[in-house]
Amino acid sequence: MCRWSGSAAAPAGFRSIRSPECDVSMPTTNNAELAETAEKPHRALRVLRVLRRASWSALGLAVLVLVSAGAAAGRDLAVIDAVRNADGEALRALLRKKADVNVAEADGTTALHWASYADDLETVDLLIRAGALVNAANDLGVTPLWTASLNGNAAMVRRLLAAGANPNAALLLGETPVMVAARSGNAEIVEMLLAKGANANARAARGQTALMWAVAQKHSSVVKALIGHGADVHARSDVWSQVMAVPPHGLPEYNRAIPHGGDTAMMFAARVGDLASAKLLVAAGGNVNDQDAWGVSATVLAAHSGFGELVEFLLENGADPNAAAAGFTALHEAIMRRDEKIVGALLAHGADPDARLQTWTPTRRSSKDFHFGPELVGATPFWLAARFSEPAVMRLLVEYGADPLFVHHVDYRRDEGAAERRSEATTALMAAAGMGGGTPWVQPDRSEREALVLETVKVAIDLGIDVNAANTDGRTALDAATSLKFERVVKFLVENGARPGMSR
Repeated sequence: MCRWSGSAAAPAGFRSIRSPECDVSMPTTNNAELAETAEKPHRALRVLRVLRRASWSALGLAVLVLVSAGAAAGRDLAVIDAVRNADGEALRALLRKKADVNVAEADGTTALHWASYADDLETVDLLIRAGALVNAANDLGVTPLWTASLNGNAAMVRRLLAAGANPNAALLLGETPVMVAARSGNAEIVEMLLAKGANANARAARGQTALMWAVAQKHSSVVKALIGHGADVHARSDVWSQVMAVPPHGLPEYNRAIPHGGDTAMMFAARVGDLASAKLLVAAGGNVNDQDAWGVSATVLAAHSGFGELVEFLLENGADPNAAAAGFTALHEAIMRRDEKIVGALLAHGADPDARLQTWTPTRRSSKDFHFGPELVGATPFWLAARFSEPAVMRLLVEYGADPLFVHHVDYRRDEGAAERRSEATTALMAAAGMGGGTPWVQPDRSEREALVLETVKVAIDLGIDVNAANTDGRTALDAATSLKFERVVKFLVENGARPGMSR
């Protein structure tokens, strides 16, 4: 589903669980990383480094910064130029002449910013001893400490803190040094900042915390440090909604507002498969049944993302295998991903093998996002496994009590130009032969697909499904196999008494 394959809002803008481009809520930035260009280095500092994780609103400000950069009329920027050019001899000469070390460029960037950005500890020390203001902030709120934390330079952070740098100074969008250090994965820096009074629970623009950042980047050592200093494992990112759709996108009935955000650190662990952090969160009282604003649970998200070990860990620690507040269960997701191992784990922990899919899920236009289309609403796990050629999963489901004789009745609009709704009554055998429910998301080559279909059809017939049952349009499983030109499947069906239907 778009929502997962990556949405919550992450430090600069998580997406929500839907897909890498959306929001389980997963920390991904709203803005694309700005590429290095032929711009002068000082522009890279202000835009590439400083705004790398900022949102598009901040990027708009960056444009203004670029327009004004270099227009520091009447300012002597010799100290800044010396630092930016790594010219230590020139800098020392200027300092002997008592040059102003706190002169700033048009956007507020000082020589100390540049030295910190360049990881030049010697120059930073020299500037501080010459009176440089360690808490100077540019127009976006960036301080030398923030840059050092982003770079993951522990020695630099230590020197700046010793000189009185404010560990809670944040960007305009709320990102603190602890947040960027958490993203960088440097637990030593995080510990130093927290020891100096940094707020472990500070929140950025969309309610993201340093703990969410750390989990999203799979930095379990940072997660441990944050929890040790009181980070709230139950904190949630802000909630917002977006109208999303499923094909055919132009029909109002297939467009609706989907809530994004409302994610905890546990949801981020589920999104990225961070088992180590999940264990730390559970030990600290985290809820294995956390769910986001849409109702997607951590187990559902982990199953959708294909993280079997994490799914098992959540289940073993009490996660509900049948959580379906969003309209679909982890079992539906595991079958959509063709993940037999996760299916087995869910069934072993009590997942309902006949749970019906309650809703469609959104996708982006012309995308390959995993999603449930309107034609699948109402289907059972067994029927879905048959439709997507998963014979081993079908057998497993039956072992746990799934009904193989279920008939999928559905009424939906196939395309925007359709004058009437389409009604179907499809058995699992018909589905196995390629009828109903669209096409699989991941298509094997034709010969492999036919072999899978044949095996799936065999399982369906072995389980007693009527080989000549007809859909509402009169077509049978044999008609479906014939239209796909699967000769081996056609031959097998005929050998088992199949007859062509009376298509209307």
